[in-house]
Amino acid sequence: MRRVSSASDLLEKIGFEEIDGFFADDLAAAFSAFRRSAEIIVANAQEQRSAVPPPPSLISASRASLEGVDDAARFFKNWFRPRLIKTQGFVTAYYEVEVDARLSPEPGFTTPVLSRPLDLVTLNESPLPLPSGEKLTSARRQADGALVPYPDRRAIEEEGAAPSAHPLAYVRDPVELFLIQVQGSARLRLPGGRVMALTYAGRNGWPYTSVGRLMIERGLAKQAEMSLDLMKETLRRLGSGPGDAGRRLMQENRSYVFFQIDGSAQRSIGPIGGHGAPLTPFRSIAVDRSIWCYGLPFWIAARIPWQGQAETEFRRLMIAQDTGSAIIGPARADLFFGAGEAAGRRAGDVRHAAQMIVLLPKDVGDDP
Repeated sequence: MRRVSSASDLLEKIGFEEIDGFFADDLAAAFSAFRRSAEIIVANAQEQRSAVPPPPSLISASRASLEGVDDAARFFKNWFRPRLIKTQGFVTAYYEVEVDARLSPEPGFTTPVLSRPLDLVTLNESPLPLPSGEKLTSARRQADGALVPYPDRRAIEEEGAAPSAHPLAYVRDPVELFLIQVQGSARLRLPGGRVMALTYAGRNGWPYTSVGRLMIERGLAKQAEMSLDLMKETLRRLGSGPGDAGRRLMQENRSYVFFQIDGSAQRSIGPIGGHGAPLTPFRSIAVDRSIWCYGLPFWIAARIPWQGQAETEFRRLMIAQDTGSAIIGPARADLFFGAGEAAGRRAGDVRHAAQMIVLLPKDVGDDP
């Protein structure tokens, strides 16, 4: 965050009164989401996925938010100052998957959802460099203590290359699992009405590759028509069995995500983001964790299909509470849309330009 906030060519000073729609927004709802991150910041709790550390001023603002606030607009005005990110913003959206599952394999449910392997090491500060120039954010620790690249998606799926990971549940097919991994969490519907929540527990560290982008580049789908439903339909049409074209296409995304069962009270509120706080629909966003710290408020203004198929105005104060391998750059955000199929359909249609304004704590960056 310090690197960006000190770059005057990226940020432009503006006043709150210049933010179209700011005071018409439900700032109390934004404040409620902010408080969930504030609790983690004040407690200095461990993050699910480490990001740039919060500056002292954000810690002070977080502490103030927990001491009782009766006016959300006044709180944000007193503790933050808006800065327009002058590079073109771009937003996508994501959601929490809800799918049928089984605890043991049976016909129609044979694809395992794997737990975090015992030998997986997350490299937050010092990625593992490869001769190819790639940098891996996780690695395998060998018996002698040496770190080596963790096997990629194809090796894990076809060679059982993560033997210490065990199945948590079984879903219908590799396409279902792939989409759960892209979204980073899921609610599994079990027979009898029981629901089991999955939370992100780590990844093998290989860079994320967008399968949707590969489909467009190879003429399998038109960019204007690309959606989550179309991606699923295309992958299944190409085949998701061993050696099938759809399976090979998914395996070009070498990144592989592992999960844990989460029955915590926090998880019952919503999926847990990278910060460790439950996400709030239409208030939580994922950002580039190498640039921004968790807990920062961002104003997002765009025309997106968030209320239905038609594009309508979206002007909201959002809180940075998550991250993602594909979320790269200072003006890049992934909007959390909630859970279920309807949220998934809307989220899959969002790939839009946006205006992004970051609310920096008052002593970060240049003078007010």
